[in-house]
Amino acid sequence: VFPSQDPLDRADFNASLANIDEVVNKIRLKIRRLDDNIRTVVRGQTNVGQDGRQALEEAQKAIQQLFGKIKDIKDKAEKSEQMVKEITRDIKQLDHAKRHLTTSITTLNHLHMLAGGVDSLEAMTRRRQYGEVANLLQGVVNVLEHFNKYMGIPQIRQLSERVKAAQNELGQQILADFEEAFPSQGTKRTGGPSNVLRDACLVANVLDPRIKQEIIKKFIKQHLSEYLVLFQENQDVAWLDKIDRRYAWIKRQLVDYEEKYGRMFPPEWCMTERIAVDFCHVTRAELSKIMRTRAKEIEVKLLLFAIQRTTNFEGLLAKRFSGCTLADGTVKKPEVPPPSTNPFLEDETGAETDEIVMEKSDTDKPKKPKVPDNPFHGIVSKCFEPHLYVYIESQDKNLGELIDRFVADFKAQGPPKPNVDEGGAVLPSCADLFVYYKKCMVQCSQLSTGEPMIALTTIFQKYLREYAWKILSGNLPKTSSSSGGLTITSLLKEKEGSEVAKFTLEELCLICSILSTAEYCLATTQQLEEKLKEKVDASLMERINLTGEMDTFSIVISNSIQLLVQDLDAACDPALTAMSKMQWQNVEHVGDQSPYVTSVILHIKQNVPIIRDNLASTRKYFTQFCIKFANSFIPKFINHLFKCKPISMVGAEQLLLDTHSLKMVLLDLPSIGSQVVRKAPASYTKIVVKGMTRAEMILKVVMAPHEPPVVFVDNYIKLLADCSNDTFQKILDMKGLKRSEQSSMLDLFRLRLPAPPPGGDGSLSLSAPTPEQESSRIRKLEKLIKKRL
Repeated sequence: VFPSQDPLDRADFNASLANIDEVVNKIRLKIRRLDDNIRTVVRGQTNVGQDGRQALEEAQKAIQQLFGKIKDIKDKAEKSEQMVKEITRDIKQLDHAKRHLTTSITTLNHLHMLAGGVDSLEAMTRRRQYGEVANLLQGVVNVLEHFNKYMGIPQIRQLSERVKAAQNELGQQILADFEEAFPSQGTKRTGGPSNVLRDACLVANVLDPRIKQEIIKKFIKQHLSEYLVLFQENQDVAWLDKIDRRYAWIKRQLVDYEEKYGRMFPPEWCMTERIAVDFCHVTRAELSKIMRTRAKEIEVKLLLFAIQRTTNFEGLLAKRFSGCTLADGTVKKPEVPPPSTNPFLEDETGAETDEIVMEKSDTDKPKKPKVPDNPFHGIVSKCFEPHLYVYIESQDKNLGELIDRFVADFKAQGPPKPNVDEGGAVLPSCADLFVYYKKCMVQCSQLSTGEPMIALTTIFQKYLREYAWKILSGNLPKTSSSSGGLTITSLLKEKEGSEVAKFTLEELCLICSILSTAEYCLATTQQLEEKLKEKVDASLMERINLTGEMDTFSIVISNSIQLLVQDLDAACDPALTAMSKMQWQNVEHVGDQSPYVTSVILHIKQNVPIIRDNLASTRKYFTQFCIKFANSFIPKFINHLFKCKPISMVGAEQLLLDTHSLKMVLLDLPSIGSQVVRKAPASYTKIVVKGMTRAEMILKVVMAPHEPPVVFVDNYIKLLADCSNDTFQKILDMKGLKRSEQSSMLDLFRLRLPAPPPGGDGSLSLSAPTPEQESSRIRKLEKLIKKRL
């Protein structure tokens, strides 16, 4: 069956035993040969063990010889090392002797230099040879450092004391020379600085730093003594209106210093900057004192004039000096604010005339380079901060007058003219208000980033609220009815059957304009809050919060949308009332849409395009208007639908046709009357489909026969998914059933209700019809209408 190379499996195999003896002999011959081979191999292995033992003994002997040689080498190495030590012992001694001798010679040379230097130093000090003393003193001090470890030797200690005494004598002598050259009392020398004083400054660099500080202090004090006399508190030039003269005086003094004394002091002393800084400290103290004394005389214009001139002077100092002398922490350098992506302020240079630009794409634009920090910021102007309440009170008054002017202008000019081609316009007063806010914020931040900014923020909050209520909410048109006025507070109260007057075209445009303005104010107020937080000190950021003002503008937006919804809703009320008063049981045939549907569509086509065009710049709020109108109109339509009773089969079919027509109009509401057809937002479409489908299901239940009752009840539960007895009762009333029939139907309805799921609230949860199911129902409705026609 399987392929095989075995001779026994071959087809020509001969199974007879005729040659069995021959085969047996061959096998025996093979066995004999194998035995011989085995015997030979065994004999060859008899001597292997003896050879292995012999080889092991030879290896052990070789290892012993190797160990012996290693020990000999180790012994020889130890002997060699000992010989090397004996040879180098004398060399090491010579090296130590050489090093000690070198140190001794060097120390003796230093001692000779120190002794000679101290003698020369004392002699030069007496002769006031400060030029030579400056170099010699530094060398003597350096040499003396080498003898710090030898201070226990009396002679060395004596030399050290002589050096210290020479330094003290030099310090006192140099101070006396400067006192003589620049006396604290009297007039300055007219001959100018001498070379002796210039060399004395070089010596002061080597002496105790206190000597240098004393020289600087005395010189600057003497240099500014004239300033204190000229600008005394009782002088006319000391008041804020002549503050320019202070800065002009110091400019002249600095120029005079550079010409007369610029080369006397070493450049690293930064004397020009030190004079300017001390002048700033003195000026700040003097201005603070005189402003406390004459606080009642400070006016806003005078204060701003003084601050402007002072900040300009501080900026001039920043251009001229590096601020290296401020490292003592006298003036705190301003913190670098983080890069801003806020478009509220584009540039602080010329910020008073810039317009506020609110573009979201600003965050994608390259950032403008930051202006270098001014280390002198606030070195003088800090003194004005306690008096900034005058500025804050002035801004409070100015903003109050600005709001009053806005109110007067609005009354005089009237509402903005309707211009549907350009969309709802933002009120011009809004931009004016925020431009003024921007100017105030930039101006105040230049004056102070502390508490005055918080006070200004409080003023901003106050007038943002006033603008919202006086300009925006105060100018929203009020609806009127036959029973009297209807204000915003009563907009949410539904008054069915009341004759509500519609808004005119101008009033609709005004509402949309106020809505757009409120949205602009909301966004700009958020940017204003962010920019205020950037301007104020980090420790005060948490106290800036304009959330309440943003909520106020949100309320204005909500009220505006509610007014628009209320107006259109009220315009549709008479049509719905007419629908509920029709005799639907007497309708004999199904025709075109009913007159009340035509009336509703007419009102929608009149109002919605105007609102949409005027809210073109705020599409999201137009979408909110559509959603709120659908949420208001559809439940009201269903309530009026329940009032249509009794309804015949033909009447129900006519109502179903009307409901479908309204549904199509509502779905097209966002783009009705527009040349550009846009797809309605999904959130709006969902509300319309859900609400109007419920109305259609109600009519389909009404059209269904109530016999047998079980089928009718099950059909109601399936279509409406409403467990309310009231709703079922209304359906029975629409069908015109008698009370006895309704009672049995209600009992059956309660029995047929499905059990609520565990943990549920007892209401049915049936899935909404899919678009395919809805399309199928519409086709069935069209067939039914054609059949009736």
